[in-house]
Amino acid sequence: MFPVLETDRLLLREITCEDRSDIFACFSNKQVTMYYGQEALEHMDQAQALIDFFSRSYAEKRGIRWGVERKEEKNLIGTVGFNQWSPKHRRAEVGYELLPDSWRNGYASEAISAVLRFGFQELKLNRIVAVVFKENVASNHLLTKLGFQQEGILRDYMVQDGKAHDTYIYSLLNRI
Repeated sequence: MFPVLETDRLLLREITCEDRSDIFACFSNKQVTMYYGQEALEHMDQAQALIDFFSRSYAEKRGIRWGVERKEEKNLIGTVGFNQWSPKHRRAEVGYELLPDSWRNGYASEAISAVLRFGFQELKLNRIVAVVFKENVASNHLLTKLGFQQEGILRDYMVQDGKAHDTYIYSLLNRI
């Protein structure tokens, strides 16, 4: 059964085919995908393929992605979760994105904090990393605020719109 997480203002839940238009709205938005490492979606069937990918990743214990929903509204404002989840090595990479009209409201911090707790407490992760474009000032600041430590630079690590970009790699260790 897919775990549901709840915060003061947010519900983090499984992404289903009913969320296809919300996923398309998010991942077709060039402001959202600018520092994402993938091009913006152009067709609704790509949104369904992404939902299917999230579902397969969870079933195969390679990742877990939650849809982020404000409690008072029943549509997704983004997603958050783990990629490259390795239960054997007790590590994963956190990823997240929100629609621009949800930026600067503390939603990202709230959602990521819930996912980090789940990762350390329920998945028994020891290490959570984040890979962020150097130019993504807001995300770099957010990770530092959440306690992540910058470990270094991955040169030409992500390709966006045909251009290679350097990224920072951050880590947060379970010290509980």
